[in-house]
Amino acid sequence: MSRTLPSRAELVRGILTAGRQSSTGTVLLHRAVADRLGLHPTDHKCADFLCRDGPLTAGEMAERTGLTTGAVTGVIDRLEAAGYVRREPDPADRRRVMVHPVPHRARQIGRLFEPLAAAMAELCDRYTDRELATILDFMTRSGEVAHRHTLWLRRRAGRGGRRPGRGHPDQRQRRPQ
Repeated sequence: MSRTLPSRAELVRGILTAGRQSSTGTVLLHRAVADRLGLHPTDHKCADFLCRDGPLTAGEMAERTGLTTGAVTGVIDRLEAAGYVRREPDPADRRRVMVHPVPHRARQIGRLFEPLAAAMAELCDRYTDRELATILDFMTRSGEVAHRHTLWLRRRAGRGGRRPGRGHPDQRQRRPQ
């Protein structure tokens, strides 16, 4: 029996709906992890940047998160007080301060994700390598789109709340269907 694929519009609608559901699930997951660690979700995700990318300056963290440098300083203060990060002078430029993850605390965070990582690896077993490559491409690109949108929203904070869509960076990148 032959199965007809949904139309492109239906597929796009389905992807957008599934993306929203996945995003909500991810936000709630990270809230639960942060609660378990005694952290604010923003602090937890900033710690994740450090665990993933290595030592960063406060300015680099602000750039990656879209938070102000003042907000990032507060995040670093809280993470340091909780024992998740430490500040150290940059050996190449002692005027700069690098924020380092504390290894045993990073492992503590990682252990909370081990069952999820195992379940996701099992889910990946359902797909061919070609399908996984497509999924990876989509997830990478959608993460980039979300990051650009985050920065766009933050740049417009306090500027009269312009409507999304006007002047948005991805408005110019749409391809015809």
